[in-house]
Amino acid sequence: MPHKQPPRKQSINTGRGARKRDEDSGTEVGEGADEWAQSKATVRPPDQLELTDAELKEEFTRILTANNPHAPQNIVRYSFKEGTYKFIGVVNQLAVHFSQVGNLIPKDSDEGRRQHYRDELAAGSQESTKVVISETEILEEEEEPKESEAEAETEAGSQIDMPAAEAAEKVTEEELMTPKQPKERKLTNQFNFSERASQTLNNPLRDRECQMEPPPRTNFSATANQWEIYDAYVEELEKQEKTKEKEKTKTPVAKKMGKMAMKKMTSMESQSDDITKVTQAAKIVERMVNQNTYDDVAQDFKYYEDAADEYRDQEGTLLPLWKFQNDKAKRLAVTALCWNPKYNDLFAVGHGSYDFMKQSRGMLLLYSMKNPSFPEYIFSSESGIMCLDMHVDHPYLVVVGHYDGNVAIYNLKKPHSQPSFRSSPKSGKHTDPVWQSELVHTDVIKLKVEGGTKDGLDGLQLHTVGCGTAFDFHKEIDYMFLVGTEEGKIYKCSKSYSSKFLDTYDAHNMAVDAVSWNPYHTKVFMSCSSDWTVKIWDHTIKTPMFIYDLNSAVGDVAWAPYSSTVFAAVTTNGKTHVFDLSINKYEAICNQPVVAKKKNKITHVQFNPIHPIIIVGDDRGHVTCLKLSPNLRKMPKEKKGQEVQKGPAVEIAKLDKLLNLVREVKTKT
Repeated sequence: MPHKQPPRKQSINTGRGARKRDEDSGTEVGEGADEWAQSKATVRPPDQLELTDAELKEEFTRILTANNPHAPQNIVRYSFKEGTYKFIGVVNQLAVHFSQVGNLIPKDSDEGRRQHYRDELAAGSQESTKVVISETEILEEEEEPKESEAEAETEAGSQIDMPAAEAAEKVTEEELMTPKQPKERKLTNQFNFSERASQTLNNPLRDRECQMEPPPRTNFSATANQWEIYDAYVEELEKQEKTKEKEKTKTPVAKKMGKMAMKKMTSMESQSDDITKVTQAAKIVERMVNQNTYDDVAQDFKYYEDAADEYRDQEGTLLPLWKFQNDKAKRLAVTALCWNPKYNDLFAVGHGSYDFMKQSRGMLLLYSMKNPSFPEYIFSSESGIMCLDMHVDHPYLVVVGHYDGNVAIYNLKKPHSQPSFRSSPKSGKHTDPVWQSELVHTDVIKLKVEGGTKDGLDGLQLHTVGCGTAFDFHKEIDYMFLVGTEEGKIYKCSKSYSSKFLDTYDAHNMAVDAVSWNPYHTKVFMSCSSDWTVKIWDHTIKTPMFIYDLNSAVGDVAWAPYSSTVFAAVTTNGKTHVFDLSINKYEAICNQPVVAKKKNKITHVQFNPIHPIIIVGDDRGHVTCLKLSPNLRKMPKEKKGQEVQKGPAVEIAKLDKLLNLVREVKTKT
């Protein structure tokens, strides 16, 4: 019997089964194997090169790069920085072969989800309608046998059950007719999925370029001939000969002074050439930095109003703003303050010493509220400054009175630190300290002490000259002025009568520190003294109208520019007092310490002509700027149907009303 082969197991893998069948079929084929091997013989073309085995085994490496072979390699662009055309080495190698704008929408986007939801709704509504139609047909077939059974029942029973059946049918129909809305299924993105822990935000890269304007250029051309070179040498030789002739005529002392001046000038010029190029830019940058640094102070200066004044009827406060100081004037007292008449943020500070046993140098500093950290102008002097003032029409001129009796005028337009004019013994120098100045250059009056005549030799009477410490010109009558003396008296004088006084007031028991006319009322002036008192006068009456005792020596007083009844006084115990006679005639409405230490003495005070601020100087060289609260600058309230009257006439009437009350009392007594 022939040997039976066991049946082959069917393999699941079709490829493996096919391979086995090929092998089985191959075993059956006998002679066809040689023919199959012969059919795979290689056929070479006639023009093919015949290579040896060594040449066939030789390898040729080729490197594929992403560079574009058609990209240009010789692009040149103009460089404005170097002023030449420069070769650009980096070229864009991107080559776009095909691009098409399509309207495909990603499935994850909002629009893709909306479209998918719409398709599901449409498919769901179609299925629901099909289900409703099939169910209604089944119900009709089931109801036909039920109707025959219902006819056999009684009429009464049928009448009761009919409404309930109808209601049930309606409910089932409504449920079948309303399509069920499928819930929106959140689609997961299968392409750019990544774990949350590995997601990092890459900042987008940006290319930023800027093109600057080229600097302006000018073409200069000249010819250099032999005769032009000769003429230039001849001119230089002539200049040298002239300078030699001038030096021969000069004295040896003048020669030395001239050489020193020339050296100083050359050094100053070399320095100024380097600095002046950046001074303006440096000032602007410095102001910007300071305004950022003191931004909160600037905001308070502009907008802050003390809300607590609404609950205080007759009291006010002073808000400290900036503090001005300079290291060069650290140990010098503030002896004078003056606001610039044109620029409301600029003021001048004079530094000197009130201790007459320790007199040293002086300084004139001009500060701006825009830059509280450093003065705008700095001028130094050998003698201490006792007073200063600025010209009304020419605000760049500053006059200064020195302790040694000299008067100097500084011009802010000129860059050098020396005064434009300085008095000398020949031109009429004072013999005592210049206590106050208002750009008056003529000898007005010589103060004679009353009862101070002495009998000299041969029966001659010698008049002792008084020491004036303060004076002020009348605001309207230009020839009238007041002079306060060291003896405590105040003289009313006139430029027309230099030999006699118009009137004499026994004002104070000690030296008069300040005298000031009221800016509105032509008859009223004010004085203060080291005897702790401030007095308000009517120049037609020899007795004071108001007397205020401040319990300390009063250094300075100043009228407010916005009201005829408001004035400020500073005392040596470090306090500033603000009075408003229309609110309180008996005491100050603000008593506030201004300086940090008790040893500091306040020497001067000045109101700003526009802004509601005052500046206060002390004997340590510091100047503090303070803002007045609303109660210290109260204006008349508006009444319904009436306009608020403003102007000088209203201020004069307000002060006259107060003075008349005092005059009536004095006439009765």
